[in-house]
Amino acid sequence: MGKEIPADFFVTKLNEAKVHFERALDCKHTDFDDLYPYMIEHPQFFWYKRYVAWSELLTVVKLCKELDVEWEQQFSQQQVDYINKRVMSSKVLDYWFETNDTREHVG
Repeated sequence: MGKEIPADFFVTKLNEAKVHFERALDCKHTDFDDLYPYMIEHPQFFWYKRYVAWSELLTVVKLCKELDVEWEQQFSQQQVDYINKRVMSSKVLDYWFETNDTREHVG
């Protein structure tokens, strides 16, 4: 059997995935740009980039859940709700960085 992986390893990976997703949201450089430089000219490039980063974030969260590693404290309650719903909707893209509850509650 392999050695025990410390919980802080997953917290670090979670933080990296969060930063990666947030950089993709902000249209900043990520590893995806280096992997697919020819894609930059395609109009759907930023959608793909965000999708890949979101998938990575959900995967790391899934691992944390399966291993009982605390993950929610890295995010606002609103972000936790988005992650638990798993769907990268326009609401996630538009309100990920919102820190207060001023957005509409009607719905």
